[in-house]
Amino acid sequence: MHSSDRSREDIRRFVAQAARQDQFLEVVSGEEARARFHRHLDLSPRGEERVPLSAALGRVLSADVVAEVDVPGFDRSVVDGFAVRAADTVGAAEDRPVALRLNDEVLAAGHAPELTVEPGTATVIATGGMLPRGADAVVMVETTEAVERPDGLFVTLTRPATPGAFVAAAGSDIGRGEVVLRRGQSLTSREIGVLAAIGLAEVPVVRRPRVAILSTGDEIVAPGQPIRTGAVYDSNGAILAAAVSELGGEPVPLGIAPDEDAALERLVAQGLECDALLLSGGTSKGAGDRSHRIVAQLSDPGIVAHGVALKPGKPLCLAVTGGKPVVILPGFPTSAMFTFHSFVAPVIRAMAGLPPALAEEVPATLPVRLGSERGRTEYVMVSLVHGAGEDELAAYPLSKGSGAVTAFSHADGFLAIDAQAEAVEAGTPVSVQLLGRSLAPADLIVVGSQCIGLNAVLGRLIGEGMTVKALNVGSMGGLAAARRGECDIAPVHLMDPATGAYNTPFLAPGLDLVTGYRRMQGIVFRRGDPRFEGRTAAEAVAAVAGLADCILINRNAGSGTRILTDRLLGPARPTGYWTQAKSHNAVAVAVAQNRADWGVAIETAANLYGLGFLPLQEEHYDFVIPAARRDRPAVRRFVEALETPEVAEALRAMGFMR
Repeated sequence: MHSSDRSREDIRRFVAQAARQDQFLEVVSGEEARARFHRHLDLSPRGEERVPLSAALGRVLSADVVAEVDVPGFDRSVVDGFAVRAADTVGAAEDRPVALRLNDEVLAAGHAPELTVEPGTATVIATGGMLPRGADAVVMVETTEAVERPDGLFVTLTRPATPGAFVAAAGSDIGRGEVVLRRGQSLTSREIGVLAAIGLAEVPVVRRPRVAILSTGDEIVAPGQPIRTGAVYDSNGAILAAAVSELGGEPVPLGIAPDEDAALERLVAQGLECDALLLSGGTSKGAGDRSHRIVAQLSDPGIVAHGVALKPGKPLCLAVTGGKPVVILPGFPTSAMFTFHSFVAPVIRAMAGLPPALAEEVPATLPVRLGSERGRTEYVMVSLVHGAGEDELAAYPLSKGSGAVTAFSHADGFLAIDAQAEAVEAGTPVSVQLLGRSLAPADLIVVGSQCIGLNAVLGRLIGEGMTVKALNVGSMGGLAAARRGECDIAPVHLMDPATGAYNTPFLAPGLDLVTGYRRMQGIVFRRGDPRFEGRTAAEAVAAVAGLADCILINRNAGSGTRILTDRLLGPARPTGYWTQAKSHNAVAVAVAQNRADWGVAIETAANLYGLGFLPLQEEHYDFVIPAARRDRPAVRRFVEALETPEVAEALRAMGFMR
């Protein structure tokens, strides 16, 4: 068969399959999917094993630990001093010191006493030394004075001792027969210290559930291998393995399976030898997706839910066989990790003997409008920043899409949008579920336009130990955040279309402007393209604006580059005008990969991707600072760092000028 005929046949097969939608027989709610899943699972811990104390960190006790010894095992001194009979010290005072004869023995730690402390005598004892017979107290050496007399050595006391003073009694910390640690307790360094104190060399712990992890898809490439066009590195496998370890499981990587039934069947069978099997990808309706067909062959009961009314995560497939969970997670990283933490993490915790995780929620305000799709509960990753008041939080959506690998690492938590809502308006109070157990505010909050040159400043501050949170929301978004008092620094490069002036026309009362640096904006294109090569930016735009086959990649509304682009185009709307990229790099890579023919970006991005560049305008990348935050130590340090020769040189090396 000719290659073109094969391609047409592949297209017809894919369209027919997608039209049938046989993957999603029933889309159910998240609650229903979870209930079906748990109904067939064995959520008990995976048995017991004994491990050396040195390997017990992070493990979960499978049984109560009962002490077989006393701690301490004997009465011991907690100070350097003298072991005495308290009755011998009664009446001691500055003007009536009591003298006690010193016995011919020094009780160092680890040595058993041989002499009894008789009435009128005392014995030298070190911290940790065993209290001798006859003594019932210790006096500190600092409160005594040694005296040598013809009849021997004496110690004089000027204050009385009470029975038990400076003595740790046998069993006062841990008593023999006492339960010192309980079943189900996670072992930290503190608990391991207790176990060592009672003499345990091995500990009974819950066996870690072995979780097989399989990435699927012809497009997946292992990290470290050369990448080809159209391929992506396998981030899901690494993320899932680390997440399983964090939850008390033992990840068993199975590598990458191609979209080929025989290979998938073999690897799924291998994975089922473990306590759980996780696959990522191959569960949706795309061409080549086969994982769900292989898992559909399982029984007892097999697939319990395929298609969940969630965003992200609709293609999630949940199955159980022989009490073991088998889960096909969506291939996109954010979808994969969200559904993992929602549906899989609680199961692994239970199998590892851990209690359910405690979810902490905080109230916040949504600073921007959020659209949503009716019919599915939508979960949106957000980053939290303090508002004008220290007790006020603003929840900025991280709108990177389900394919983003950084969404979870940048997010503080997530909020839920009801399935019946079409939007959540700006200013709406929301509840944010934290991804961690606490919310630690950063020293410096930066909200606004993104630029790689900014890293020269922020990197220096981070190297000094400052914590920084940077949210890339565009110049207009940063300006709005500064007006609301939600950031310390708002990087902007906004040009007034009427005057061509940068940034100052947009300032409002209560906002200061700090000069940043200059960067050249221009048209990026593939080198050698005669439509651009050798022309000025204005000439090139005039020549291509009306060409249907010359595709523009535009910038997002609200960005400074979009304002510049609109001024350049005037009323013209070239092919691709409505296609919006969210960064200079995104414009450059679209042109480099031939998905677009031209766009407006900074010269640094053009150089990074080996593109041609037609200078358009030098723009001012400056920093708006709320006046109320100008004197904060982190803000002052930021402004100072801008002026350092090291930062200026780093900026010059990237093509930016102070």
